[in-house]
Amino acid sequence: MGGDYVIAARGGAGRGAADGEAGRMAVAAAAAVGPVLVARSCHSEVASCLAQRDAHTCVPEHTAGAPVPASCLPGPAPAASRALPPAVQGGLHGQEDCCASRAGAHMALPAAQLPAAVAGMCPLQPGLAAGTPQHREHAGCDPGADGPAPHPRDGGWYTASLQHALRVLDMTGLLDDGVEQDPGTMSMWDCTAAVARTCIAQQQGGTVEPGQAPLPVEVRVDLRVNRASYAFLREALRSSVGSPLRLCCRDLRAEDLPMRNTVALLQLLDAGCLRRVDLRFNNLGLRGLSVIIPHVARFQHLASLRLHYVHGDSRQPSVDGEDNFRYFLAQMGRFTCLRELSMGSSLLSGRLDQLLSTLQSPLESLELAFCALLPEDLRFLAQSPHAVHLKKLDLSGNDLSGNQLEPFQGLLQAAAATLLHLELTECQLADTQLLSTLPVLTRCASLRYLGLYGNPLSMAGLKELLRDSVVQAELRTVVHPFPVDCYEGLPWPPPASVLLEASINEEKFARVEAELHQLLLASGRAHVLWTTDIYGRLAADYFSL
Repeated sequence: MGGDYVIAARGGAGRGAADGEAGRMAVAAAAAVGPVLVARSCHSEVASCLAQRDAHTCVPEHTAGAPVPASCLPGPAPAASRALPPAVQGGLHGQEDCCASRAGAHMALPAAQLPAAVAGMCPLQPGLAAGTPQHREHAGCDPGADGPAPHPRDGGWYTASLQHALRVLDMTGLLDDGVEQDPGTMSMWDCTAAVARTCIAQQQGGTVEPGQAPLPVEVRVDLRVNRASYAFLREALRSSVGSPLRLCCRDLRAEDLPMRNTVALLQLLDAGCLRRVDLRFNNLGLRGLSVIIPHVARFQHLASLRLHYVHGDSRQPSVDGEDNFRYFLAQMGRFTCLRELSMGSSLLSGRLDQLLSTLQSPLESLELAFCALLPEDLRFLAQSPHAVHLKKLDLSGNDLSGNQLEPFQGLLQAAAATLLHLELTECQLADTQLLSTLPVLTRCASLRYLGLYGNPLSMAGLKELLRDSVVQAELRTVVHPFPVDCYEGLPWPPPASVLLEASINEEKFARVEAELHQLLLASGRAHVLWTTDIYGRLAADYFSL
């Protein structure tokens, strides 16, 4: 039985060396392999990873995060006892049938185990190539037999027919640096370095014997780049053209990268693969955006565009500034699949209607942090087609305490049926504004996350929020501020900078935490997290909603 296989590197294990050695070895093995050994994990933890936040699909027709049906890939799933090395067999006994049906024919393995799996080596004796008589004899099989045979329970990988070939190595979905994770986890930085290094080495030193040309392997990755790594990654992308390893970037994150370098990278990426462009700390301004945006707009399948701290000021009175803004708007109208837009610190006062009106389809995630929004901006958004589709909304850093409060409440009312994630950090919401907003806020029945850090709320206001939110059965996380009761000598109204930097009375805050905890227990919501931790990466990514 012949067929092509995909391999997914799970983003939860296998950093190995600091530079992601396991990932480098996996990609290197993929470059050299034709017929391959195929490992099919049926361990409950590994099988379920396809449905978790750090899991992903290797089949484009399926939604990211969804399990891949066995019907999409060739061959039945083998018994669980054939699939796993001893290191990951804990807790396996008694779960074979259930796990096998969940895993299907999709391989999802920790990155540390990928090199052996991809290279077709048995972990118990790495020098034996899969499919050879020596390998089969080591596995307890008849060396002269043609088909695969099961390993003993304590054996290594399940070997597939030599007619099977690796076509896709999926290394997307690896956790980013800064996330609370196991020290052995490969990060997005590690993966970028490992893949880039391997592609360059493959191009410079790879040799192919006549008649032995390997089939091309598509390596799917999320790439993160800054000034220091730009030249290295650019060379890797160039090297992958015409190479057995074809780099396919799913998400690109570029930090503090000059405009010309950003354009150069975008020109090297496959237009059919990219779903997200994330540019941050680039200080592009409107002129820089007008140069970059046509290169981004060629990615017709782009679903997420994130422009953090680019300092684009649409309020510039100059003719050049107005021309640049109009050109930027025209290019934004080219996107047909855009679902997430982040324009943090872009200063869109009075211009939000012009920006959103150019988009061809409604947004599901909109981040407008520190954009100096005016009441008319919020009114337009509330009445636009976007409002009724919003799953994620970030208005942090916009003052919602004055004339903006009523249109903000109207926006919440419009988005109540779909909103899952609401971020309102540093919005100058005091008890009065919060209490008047609670009736419409609690109508957001599907809300899972509420961020209120940096607002001048008292303990009384927080307790009122806790009591009223009991009707929001889906709510799981509330990031709240330190109550103003816990500060000493606080000016009123307190600037956000004071709330973020001033010292608090630790004893008072300990009592506040204890009281909030008791209220949660009394209302049967011990599962809901109330925290002041804004660095815990509790906010959900759009693609995980």
